[in-house]
Amino acid sequence: MTDEPIDIGVLGYRFMGKAHANALDRLPMFFEDAPETNRHTVIGRDEEALAEAAETLGFDHTATDWRDVIDEVDAFYNLGPNHLHVEPSIAALEAGTPVLCEKPLAPTLSGAEEMRDAAADADVPAACAFNYRFVPAIRYAKRLIDAGELGEIRQVRGRYLQDWLSDPEAPWSWRNDEEMAGSGALGDLGAHTIDLARFLVGDRVGEAASVSGYLQTFTDERPVEGEDGETRPVTVDDAYSAQVEYDSGAMATFEASRVTEGHKNDHTIAVHGSEGSLEFSLERLNELEVMTGDARGYETVLVTDEDDPYIDHWWPPGHVIGWEHTFVHENYEFLKSVARGEDFSPSFEDAYEVQRVLDAVERSDAEGVRVALD
Repeated sequence: MTDEPIDIGVLGYRFMGKAHANALDRLPMFFEDAPETNRHTVIGRDEEALAEAAETLGFDHTATDWRDVIDEVDAFYNLGPNHLHVEPSIAALEAGTPVLCEKPLAPTLSGAEEMRDAAADADVPAACAFNYRFVPAIRYAKRLIDAGELGEIRQVRGRYLQDWLSDPEAPWSWRNDEEMAGSGALGDLGAHTIDLARFLVGDRVGEAASVSGYLQTFTDERPVEGEDGETRPVTVDDAYSAQVEYDSGAMATFEASRVTEGHKNDHTIAVHGSEGSLEFSLERLNELEVMTGDARGYETVLVTDEDDPYIDHWWPPGHVIGWEHTFVHENYEFLKSVARGEDFSPSFEDAYEVQRVLDAVERSDAEGVRVALD
């Protein structure tokens, strides 16, 4: 294990760049055993915006080409748009630099496969940033499932609903373009839910065996911000739904939408077994609804005790944490893996398995048939 500070290079400085920079800032304050880090270089295209971001987010250097950075840092965070995930991540791994890449792993299954294979050939951690695995209540839920408290797992239900694209006049962005994003609500939101289900019950139900999916786009074009009267086509889905059969025979229903009025960040997952059930909502992320044993209904468990996952690093029992803390936990685990030279989960292999389901949903919708996964 190295005791030297880990120099970090980050591609991207907007939404996810801020979330991870904030996490790096919090780590030494609350996680005393976290590896020491140095925010070395932030990467982007606009030099003026980069300089401002470096000052705001605490980076020592800026760069406009990721190729100039991957050999100079000890860890590479790929937080750029989806179409920038494949080439920089593979190049960093081939240079022997650990990688943390945002989700979904790639716009396409073939791209994800290339990234998975590069990670398998590299002797460094390759992580995919499914941050919701690091919610204490989700970790607590996994403990209950692994301990058999729910019995045989029969059914999973997951949804991720937002409304930021409900207005047809909401401006076009790269997230509305198939070439850059790969998919819409399916990859942006559905990837999270599919990964959470795999994390929670994968050891008990196996992988997805078959998938039936449906995609829908409600707004075909959107205005270009700052360009009066100009529009661009929307080439991805606004919403999706899917039914999944797992190897064990357990079933799952998933849905996501970016046009559901009244839902800001409604990510909910429920697991039902032969002896109990549980349900988690991101909008109440300190709580877990649990029903086991002889209980007649659900009990609301506040997951803020000192012996709950990660909570001992924060506040006294009963004092809640928030969405941003998931990134602190994720960075803590990833950087420990980097310092120790150990594998990290969720890995590129894990993210590839999620991508297989995303691809199967798209194929099922395109062909109008249920798709079997080999």
